[in-house]
Amino acid sequence: MDFILQPWPWFVSGPLIAIILFLFFHFGKNFGVSANLETICTMAGAGKVSDYFKKDWKERDWAIVFLVGLTIGGYIAVNYLSVTTEIDLNPITVNELADLGFADAGKTYVPNEIFSIENMQTLKGFAILLIAGILIGFGTRYADGCTSGHAITGLSSFQLPSLIAVIGFFIGGLVMTWILFPLIFG
Repeated sequence: MDFILQPWPWFVSGPLIAIILFLFFHFGKNFGVSANLETICTMAGAGKVSDYFKKDWKERDWAIVFLVGLTIGGYIAVNYLSVTTEIDLNPITVNELADLGFADAGKTYVPNEIFSIENMQTLKGFAILLIAGILIGFGTRYADGCTSGHAITGLSSFQLPSLIAVIGFFIGGLVMTWILFPLIFG
């Protein structure tokens, strides 16, 4: 169990990711999660409201199984295969986040200052989550995929749109980290 509980080195995890991608390519599938929301909406009957969702969801039923597997795998990893929930953040980052009001920076996967029920019941907390959710949902559909889909599948298959999307993701992350985040929480 010690091997499984420790972070895996790149020469183990990298080839495993490559094998999974090869299997996806072999079977004509694309790696990514964001299209599953579209599939779930289609399954729930959103085609009655918008023509955008008038699709055959059975063409992507494999992706729902993939999403369920990711969810179960994540639950098992966090609850049974993790020694601690602490994140190995740089001490400077921890101090900077503490200065912005994030008391548990590095101690949990998601900060309570954003994702707690109490914070969600405030106008600021609700607005942050609502706006972030809309931007992420719109952005993934506009970019025709999420960060994992573009960065892993798109770049590995040399797709120029994925390179442009990944550059945009990085620019957006830098703008959020260095400009917007301090304005919102500073």
